[in-house]
Amino acid sequence: MSERQVKILKGIAHPVRIAIVQMLADKEICAYKIAEKFPWDRTTVSKHLTLMRELGIVEDRRDGQSIYYRLKMRCLLTVLECIENVEGECVL
Repeated sequence: MSERQVKILKGIAHPVRIAIVQMLADKEICAYKIAEKFPWDRTTVSKHLTLMRELGIVEDRRDGQSIYYRLKMRCLLTVLECIENVEGECVL
C-alpha cells in the first residue's frame, strides 16, 4: 500500500467526511449548504472540506462570496459501496 493510499483512506475515515463524499456524489454543493447538514459550526465542517481538498478528494470553485465543492475522487463512491455491501459484522 502506498503512502498516498494510506493518506486518502485516513482522509475519509471520519463520519462527516464520508457523509460529504456521499452528498457530493451527484452534484456540486455550496459550502454553507454542506455545513447546514451537520450540527457543528461552519468552521468545523470547513476544516473537513479543507483536508479533503488538500488530499484531492474534492475540488472547489469560487463564485462571488460562495465556494462550491464537487467530488474529484469519484472512485471513492465505489469503495464506500463495496464496503457497505460486504456481508459480516464489522468488529474492531
